[in-house]
Amino acid sequence: MDEFKEFTEVPTPVLTFGTPVEEEKAVPEVVEAETAGKQAPVDPQLTEESLTPEERKMVDEFSKQINLHDSNGILQYGAGTQKKMADFSETALKNVRTKDLGEVGDMISNLVTELKSFDTEDEKGFLGFFKKNGNKVASMKAKYDKAEVNVEKICTVLEDHQVQMMKDVAVLDKMYGLNLSYFKELSMYILAGKKRLEEVRATELADAYAKAQRSNLPEDAQAAKDLQELCDRFEKKIHDLELTRMIAIQTGPQIRLVQSSDTVMIEKIQSTVVNTIPLWKSQMVIALGVEHANQAAKAQKEVSDMTNALLKKNADQLKMATVESAKASERGIVDLETLKNTNATLISTLDEVIKIQEDGRQKRRAAEDELNRMEQELKNKLLEVSR
Repeated sequence: MDEFKEFTEVPTPVLTFGTPVEEEKAVPEVVEAETAGKQAPVDPQLTEESLTPEERKMVDEFSKQINLHDSNGILQYGAGTQKKMADFSETALKNVRTKDLGEVGDMISNLVTELKSFDTEDEKGFLGFFKKNGNKVASMKAKYDKAEVNVEKICTVLEDHQVQMMKDVAVLDKMYGLNLSYFKELSMYILAGKKRLEEVRATELADAYAKAQRSNLPEDAQAAKDLQELCDRFEKKIHDLELTRMIAIQTGPQIRLVQSSDTVMIEKIQSTVVNTIPLWKSQMVIALGVEHANQAAKAQKEVSDMTNALLKKNADQLKMATVESAKASERGIVDLETLKNTNATLISTLDEVIKIQEDGRQKRRAAEDELNRMEQELKNKLLEVSR
C-alpha cells in the first residue's frame, strides 16, 4: 500500500481561492483513523442542514468573497479539491482493480490439497508381518512429514498476507476519512457557490437587466448579457463540482468493499491457522495411533495363524512317520511274496536247465549217428577206388 502513503493524513475542509498547486502545499490537519471510520455515511442530498454551525459560517463568509467577474478565480473555483479528489479516486479505484485476493485463495486451496494428500489407507494392503510389518507406518510418517513441511510454508505465507491485509484495512480507514473530508469540502464549495450565484442573479443580474431596459443602451444590454454568461459559466462550474462530489459518494462504498474483502480473507486465514491446521495435526496423530493398533492386531493374527498352521503340519507329519514306523516294525525280513516269486523263479530255472541238458544229449546222439554214417560212406568210397 505504498501508493497510499500520501493519504495518511486526513485534512479538515478548507475553502480557498488558491490554485491547485497552492492548495497542495497546504499542511492538512490530522484526523485519527478511528474517528474517520466511525463517521456517518454521506448523504447525496446537499443542504446546509448537513453542515455544522462552524461549517455554515465558513460557507457564508466564503460565498461573500466569490467574485463572478474574476475569470481566473472562477476557473480555479474548487479546482484544488477536484484535483485532490481525482488523484485520490484514481488511487482508490486502482487499489480496487488491482486488489488480487486470488493468490490467498490459491494458497488455501493448495493447503487443502496438501491435507488431502495424506492418505491413511495402504492400497497394497498388509503384505506380511515378518517381511513388511513397519512399511505402512513408515510410509504414513513420511507422508505426514512431507505434508507438514508444505503446510508450514503455506501457513507462513498466509500469515504474512494476513499481517499485510490488516495494515491495508487500517490505511483504508484513513482513506475513507479522507474521502469524507473531500466530500465535505466539495459540498461546502457547492453550497457557497450556489448561495453566491443565487444572490448575484437576484441582485446584480436583476439590476443589470433593469438598467438595460431603462437606459436602452447597447453597452448596458451587453453588460447584462456578460453577467448572465458569467452566471451560466459559474453554474456549470458548480455542476462540475457536483459530479466530482458524486465520485466521492461512490468511492466510499468502494473503499468499504476492499476492506470487506480483506476482512473476510483475514478471518479465513485466522480460522485456517488456528483451527484447521491443529485439527489436521491431531487427526493425523490419531490416525497413526490407530494404524499402530491395527498392525498390532494384524501381527497377533499372523502369529496365531502361523502357530495353528505349524501345529497342523507337525501333526500330519507325525501321523505319517508313526504309520510308516508301524508298518516297518510289522514287516518280516523277507516278504512271503518275495519267497514265492524266488521259488517259482528257481523252479523255472531248473526246468529250463533240465530241458537244455536233454536237448544237448539228443543233439550229441544225432551227431554221433551222423559221424558214423559219414565214416561208413567214406570207407565205402575208398574201397571203390581201390578196385
